[in-house]
Amino acid sequence: MKLGVHLVKVSAGDHIYTYLCPMKMFRLFLGFVCVMYGNAFYAQKVRVADEVQFQSSKLKKAFDKNDETAQADSYYNIGETFFKDGNFRKSEEYYTKAKTIYEKLNDRPNIEKTSRKLAQSQEKQNKIAPAISNYSRAAETGVSQSKAVNSNDAARLSAASPEVKAEAIQNNILMNEKQNDQADLAVSYSQMAEVNLQQNNVAGAEKNLNRAYKISKAEAPQQALEINQKLTDFYVDNKKFDKAIEAKKIVLKEDFVKENSEKEVEQIRELADIYIKKNDPEEAIGLLKKSYRIALEKGHTLEAQKSVKKLDSLYNVSGNTDASVRLYRDFLGKLPQLVVKDKSLVDEKVLEDTEQRISQLEKEKELKDELIRKKNIFNYSLIGVLAVLTGLVIFILLILRKVKVRNKKIALQSLRREMNPHFIFNSLNSVNHFIATNNELEANQYLTRFSRLMRGVMENSTEDFIPFQQELDLLRNYLALEKTRFVDKFDYEIKIDESLNTQHLKIPGMLVQPFLENAVWHGLRYRDSMGFLKLTFGKEAQYLNITIEDNGIGIEESKKQKTEHQKMREGRGMKNTLERIALLNDLYRQEIRCRIIDNKDIPGVSVEIRFKLTAI
Repeated sequence: MKLGVHLVKVSAGDHIYTYLCPMKMFRLFLGFVCVMYGNAFYAQKVRVADEVQFQSSKLKKAFDKNDETAQADSYYNIGETFFKDGNFRKSEEYYTKAKTIYEKLNDRPNIEKTSRKLAQSQEKQNKIAPAISNYSRAAETGVSQSKAVNSNDAARLSAASPEVKAEAIQNNILMNEKQNDQADLAVSYSQMAEVNLQQNNVAGAEKNLNRAYKISKAEAPQQALEINQKLTDFYVDNKKFDKAIEAKKIVLKEDFVKENSEKEVEQIRELADIYIKKNDPEEAIGLLKKSYRIALEKGHTLEAQKSVKKLDSLYNVSGNTDASVRLYRDFLGKLPQLVVKDKSLVDEKVLEDTEQRISQLEKEKELKDELIRKKNIFNYSLIGVLAVLTGLVIFILLILRKVKVRNKKIALQSLRREMNPHFIFNSLNSVNHFIATNNELEANQYLTRFSRLMRGVMENSTEDFIPFQQELDLLRNYLALEKTRFVDKFDYEIKIDESLNTQHLKIPGMLVQPFLENAVWHGLRYRDSMGFLKLTFGKEAQYLNITIEDNGIGIEESKKQKTEHQKMREGRGMKNTLERIALLNDLYRQEIRCRIIDNKDIPGVSVEIRFKLTAI
């Protein structure tokens, strides 16, 4: 097998290395294997699967007896299981189900308890608005101190000022100490550390994180690990690598880590990450080898794979591609046996089946309730009819939408074609001027250029977007024609950003020309001295910025120069262009923005057009 070679960038500490990686085929194969066994990589622990399975059995009994309180209790307990394991999305789901039933039963103590846990799950997911709402709901249904704690949490999340946040947290610390609520006390100290960092109080943040860790390690191991990670991240961010290493080594000595090989591997790998950031790759490699060895011994497929990937990165940074090859071969060779040993596959299957069973129980309950209410098959027929009607309504709406879009495209095509006679009419006026002044040579030259210009305009008149280079050629040709017509009135310049790929971009055709025409015919030609017109195409991120600047007489003065006959006529060119812009935005989501500025301090008008770049 021939190994593919490609360039890879890897960050180690403050350095970025670029190296050749001859592992492409190995990684592709590994990715395929990981997809096959992907469920194992997100498995819950045995205790989670067992507890959820136990609660699902209680839930079934509650459904059979139609005991809504027992149903809510089971949902709450499942939510607690997921919460303690750090799966806050799932805990939110089951807390919500429990709260809905408690609300129906008006069980105020359980509403308060569940609303608080639901708010904590949402806060962990950074869902601030619903978390505030649930903390407030918990405060409404709570009593005495629990009411105050929830009110403080709602105020903490709502406050913008660090000082207000700190006051709310301090109040909770005092109440949690009084109630001896160690889990919430640890959380409060961790929250206070975050406020300390906002206030640049580094010493206070360090002190509060250490307090939080000491309290939580005895009561809530998962919470302790989260706080330890915050603490080590804090040290690393402040370049205190030795302290970060010391903190991580301390957690590795804890019983709740030593007794859980999966957590031990994870913590060893995090310690290796700190050494990488400290620019000590040798120590990191040793730790990653250790984490890999433990993962293989204990049957943790995901953790082994993560260790392999990090080791591979470090080997390639040092140019040790042979070690990378040996590492991947070793992992792939042991993978089948590792997967067999990995109990998380079974655990995940148990958990998945249990959740499906719960879902099925809920559906059966809904069906049973429906049958009790209706006692016949009429509802199914009614649902079928409603589904058909809904499908019919959706079909009609889709047809109407297509018709609406088609009408808009026809309108856009009509506007685009309307630009051509408008443009031809103005150009023929210029030819008429040359003939009237007996300037036959200029008239012939003008007609030659005009025919080339019109050929280009006609060729692109059926398309909403044309290649940038073609539009640029048309604009150059047009300005050359106008310069011929008003030779002593203005000069012009076209400036194009060098980063623009004029061969591979598309822009709306005839979008810029009307603004150039306005600048010449309503501004520059009325000047007593030579004027100047500047057309600029610039690139900003994924947007094209077009600027048209002239030092003509300006919009207000141009209005004064109009004859009574001109004032009675409505200018179609500019109105047409603005209508096209609105339709292009509606149909293609182009986000075209057009701004016309009548300069006040200096004579002239500026036009700014901005829209997304579109590749051919």
